[in-house]
Amino acid sequence: MARIILVVVIALASALGFFALTRDKHPGPRQKSEAPQRQSPSDLESMLVKSLLEVRQNRLDLAMNDIEALLKIYPNFKLAHLIRGDLLMARAYPLSSIGSAAGASQHQISDLREEARARLLRHLEQMPVNQVPKYLVQFQPEQHYAVVVDTGKSRLYLYQNDNGTPRYIADYYVSSGKAGSEKIKEGDQKTPLGVYFVTSHLPKTQISDFYGTSAFPISYPNEWDRQQGKNGHGIWLHGVPSDTYSRPPRASSGCVVLANPDLDKLGKDLQIGLTPVVISDHIEWADAKELAAQRDELGKLVENWRHDWESIDSDKYLRHYSKNFKAPGQNYSSWDTQKRQVNMGKTWVKIKLSGVSIFSYPGNENLMVITFDQDYSSNNLKNQMKKRQYWKLENNEWKIIYEGTA
Repeated sequence: MARIILVVVIALASALGFFALTRDKHPGPRQKSEAPQRQSPSDLESMLVKSLLEVRQNRLDLAMNDIEALLKIYPNFKLAHLIRGDLLMARAYPLSSIGSAAGASQHQISDLREEARARLLRHLEQMPVNQVPKYLVQFQPEQHYAVVVDTGKSRLYLYQNDNGTPRYIADYYVSSGKAGSEKIKEGDQKTPLGVYFVTSHLPKTQISDFYGTSAFPISYPNEWDRQQGKNGHGIWLHGVPSDTYSRPPRASSGCVVLANPDLDKLGKDLQIGLTPVVISDHIEWADAKELAAQRDELGKLVENWRHDWESIDSDKYLRHYSKNFKAPGQNYSSWDTQKRQVNMGKTWVKIKLSGVSIFSYPGNENLMVITFDQDYSSNNLKNQMKKRQYWKLENNEWKIIYEGTA
């Protein structure tokens, strides 16, 4: 009998014990029974994995049936077409690898192999049970969901704010920058790493077909990026052209790209100006106790900062700021001078903070992004604003290294 040896399957199978695994048996982190149940867009991947397993087991007829069933649902899924071509060729002679059928571009074949590998790895590698990405320290109450992107594994994870606790909802295959991650400058074709927020929604009527069914711009470059001298613009979460189901893992100019059906599902949960989009090249995980301890520690620091500001004691207030502090148009020296002058005219100050969110910065465990609504009143001024601070651990002490409006 003809036999296909798909290199991507065999290599992963031998290294990771890939024998019989489906998405239903591996739903990700355990969810509370009362949490909303949502089917991840993994039907496609389950069908793909099933067919590749059948290839591995030399059950070629079953594999063909499953691939053709998949293509009836997703007719523009190029990887499935490639595997179907291999299966047809296998009826004549053995094939040595995925994409052995004649006439295909080797560059395209390589891209599709990488996509197969990324999708298979999602089914092979177990997500940590009872752990969540360490970046989701504290939601503000109005933030219903958070997005975490792992560019290294071509995966986007959606977490729900369940009374302040992150709860896994779904995950999706994604494409990212052609040149990798950690965007630095305009045109480098890299995806940025950091904590961002959805800033707007562009419906299909406002974008070209290249971007799919819609697009969600995010806040790159953020305040920290600009402090580090990074530039560029136009980083979006967006879809794919109508004649395409998905793109290779490294295919965009820096954006995070999803299949259109996946983006349509995800888009329903994105809140303009609120939903955080945390992008990392390697997700770090933490359990509830770790996050709670960090949440308590940072919450106390913010409260102490608020209290010392109300005290009108400039020395106490300024001790919370790093000597490397920056604000729009200011450094530590000018900030120090301004705050001391302002306090000279105050007889009392009252500050209320609400809607506090805390996210740790990917790739920098000593950096925190804290956003809150601030209600300020004093004997001669009253205002309200949304404020964002970056706190950095310096010599074992957390200090504010940036502050400005959000």
